[in-house]
Amino acid sequence: MDFLASLPYLVLIPLAVGFLTQLIKAIFETGGRVTWRALDAYGGMPSSHTALAVSLMTVIGLDQGLTSPIFAVASIMAILVVRDAIGFRHYLGSHGHALNLMVKELPTSEQSRFHRFRERLGHTPLEAFVGAIVGFCMTAILYLVFLPWMER
Repeated sequence: MDFLASLPYLVLIPLAVGFLTQLIKAIFETGGRVTWRALDAYGGMPSSHTALAVSLMTVIGLDQGLTSPIFAVASIMAILVVRDAIGFRHYLGSHGHALNLMVKELPTSEQSRFHRFRERLGHTPLEAFVGAIVGFCMTAILYLVFLPWMER
């Protein structure tokens, strides 16, 4: 299929997968009471960042072929996103934890000058792995559902 003709699906499917994964995470994290804060949260099971990146890679692979240059680019970007989710953002979360402990040691009057730093920014390897599985499976299902409309 022509790349430009399939572009809406190449964008919409990964966005839908990313949103649905974040929604699933918010439902599990809040016990069914979804809030904007839960939808906007970083970290947790499964990784919606990983799901979105793997979804993009998968839909491009299905649509353009596994040997296409755009699939190669999407694969490299997915690797970078997963590495960032597991490594760098997890590292930043540990810094947030250390800073929050330091702020607690300040006199009470000084503590109000600092907002609470986010401690949960990254993902464990298991959260990223589950996000990748969710991203792949949801994308394959959505692609098969939308394939008849894409071929028109």
